[in-house]
Amino acid sequence: MMGLWILIIVAAILAAGAAFVWLLTRKAQRPRQLPNETAPNVPYEEVSWNSGGQLIRGWFLPPPDAAAGEPQPAVVVAHGWGSNRSRVLRYAGPLHEAGFAVLLYDVRAHGDSGPHPAPSGLLFYQDLEAAIDWLGRHPDVDASRIGVLGHSLGAFGAVLALDAGAPIAALVTDAMPVRFATMVEAELKRRGLPAFPLAQLIPQVMVWRSRIPRRVMKRADPARILADNAQDQRVPTLHVHSRRDGFIPPSELDHVLSRTPSLSHLYVDVEGHSASERDPAFWETVLPFFRTHLSVPKKSGPASHPAASPKVI
Repeated sequence: MMGLWILIIVAAILAAGAAFVWLLTRKAQRPRQLPNETAPNVPYEEVSWNSGGQLIRGWFLPPPDAAAGEPQPAVVVAHGWGSNRSRVLRYAGPLHEAGFAVLLYDVRAHGDSGPHPAPSGLLFYQDLEAAIDWLGRHPDVDASRIGVLGHSLGAFGAVLALDAGAPIAALVTDAMPVRFATMVEAELKRRGLPAFPLAQLIPQVMVWRSRIPRRVMKRADPARILADNAQDQRVPTLHVHSRRDGFIPPSELDHVLSRTPSLSHLYVDVEGHSASERDPAFWETVLPFFRTHLSVPKKSGPASHPAASPKVI
């Protein structure tokens, strides 16, 4: 009889633990849906399109040289988890001033876009593909010269889109997480919860809730994708991370470079997860990179910088 009671108690503890992990995972998959409180300070258009049956809302900043009548290069800016398009406006001004059309948008379950029952990192690549498709059909944009600047999980999604064959002509990642455990640990840290064993359990529940096939999860490996891309010399990429990022550590970029040391990269030295562009080296490297690979003529004024070196440390 005593043995039976022990089994019942153990089963109850396991059931309570499973329920706790389920509820925690469900909460973790509900990003803050923050409203867009700031608009671009240059002429822009309110735009929208569909992705996964939901409405995606964004801002399109026409290229400064649109009046010339020739399709121009463009850059899509992809925000991260719990963010929105207004929070990545910090990238838009310098890119637009440098001569690019710019598209910013809210991923589903973020900002002003439609809902999603169980968001994941894969959502970011799906919505980016839809954004690139919309942008490539715009009469002011040269569809063969579309670059992407992705921050955090937006960068993760951009690398997955690259692997899926999205027509990206040049890619810049900023503060990108590359391992699922790192993403989960960062969220647990923000919520004041222990990493072990939750960082091992939550990803499994997330996959189940989001109904993501295991083969898709296996392919979602940015280090492997970027290594393959570099070997095939398909799409030029540049990877930026701050040495003082306390949310997604720079060891994520270290991990990528351990696989492919030849990748163009830049470590900046500013405090925070969303501050890389405050380091002067950021724009001194990013703008020439996009100019080189999207074929934008150099312009005089504050947006002009010397050409980027193949690899920056």
